[in-house]
Amino acid sequence: MKPEERIETATEVNLPRRRLLQGIAAGATLAAAPASAALAQGATTATPSAAPAAGRGPLPDADASTEEFIRLFAALSNWNRWGADDQKGAVNLITPAKRKQALRLVREGESFSMARDADFVASADNTVPIVRKMKRAGKGQEPNKFKVGGSSDTFFIDYHGYAHTHMDTLCHFLYDKKMYNGFSQDNITEEDGALKNSIINFKHGIITRGVLMDIPRYKGVDWLEPGTAIHPEDLDGWEKQAKVKLQPGDVMIVRTGRWARREAKGPWSVSTGLAGLHMACAEWMHKRGVAIIGGDGAQDVLPSGITGISQPIHTLCIVSMGMPIFDNLDLELIGREAAKRKRWDFLVTASPAAVPGGTGSVLNPIATF
Repeated sequence: MKPEERIETATEVNLPRRRLLQGIAAGATLAAAPASAALAQGATTATPSAAPAAGRGPLPDADASTEEFIRLFAALSNWNRWGADDQKGAVNLITPAKRKQALRLVREGESFSMARDADFVASADNTVPIVRKMKRAGKGQEPNKFKVGGSSDTFFIDYHGYAHTHMDTLCHFLYDKKMYNGFSQDNITEEDGALKNSIINFKHGIITRGVLMDIPRYKGVDWLEPGTAIHPEDLDGWEKQAKVKLQPGDVMIVRTGRWARREAKGPWSVSTGLAGLHMACAEWMHKRGVAIIGGDGAQDVLPSGITGISQPIHTLCIVSMGMPIFDNLDLELIGREAAKRKRWDFLVTASPAAVPGGTGSVLNPIATF
């Protein structure tokens, strides 16, 4: 996502500066303690409103406040948990033992991409389509005297946003002029990009267990309507129904059925609504030890229902917890394959581009059963 388009900080909605700073200071204090200790110091689960009826999408109630966001930012903070200079955040939970455990999930050797095909066509949900320029085409080309020819092209991809599959890294969102682990926003410059928390920290790739949370299937519908909020009780219910449980170091992959709806009804502007996680789900993920959150939308329900904070999940995950995000996955194929096997966990591998200073990367995550 593009934080400059979607995010408003508590400062921007004129909350008292002292209260804001108290929340940030509390986060720095709690971050040094294990997650369980932080939760013990007041981080109780927010009380969500009743979940929307299956498949229906009225805009979520404003059932959480900006003050609750500030409390969660402090209580869920992983700042200093893995050291003052840590730039991997919750991905530290993907240990060598976790990778070996994930590799043992492979039984069939069948692999499926969770990336959307490149989209070259402008539409309501793809305002900056990928641009491809052929530098050398085969049509009409004359080979050299040894009969050898070739082809080449270039791509321009504005990958952040709501159309292209990509990975947000830990410099992509800011809160109170800081990024994950307390690094100043001044570490992000026009000349060098991000000197801290850039995508280069993940150049060795992601190898871990993935768990698909298929919420439309849980609710008995083909897709969730735009604006439908997913609450913690939906996540609990899916775990019980699917007989699968999130574990520390997992990638949590949330299907809303966005692309199935788009196929059936056509594209729509996400400004009118997008199904996704309610802010209360951040605490749920923190308790489970989720390493990365991904899904077929922006992860946040849009509108968020929280005054002044348009993308609380993005902000809490990236800045407070240090949790990268996989945005705009295409989960229709993997949803069918998982349902066919009645198996909702699998090996996930993903390799972002090795770009020093990058705020993210295009991505092709692979699920292997």
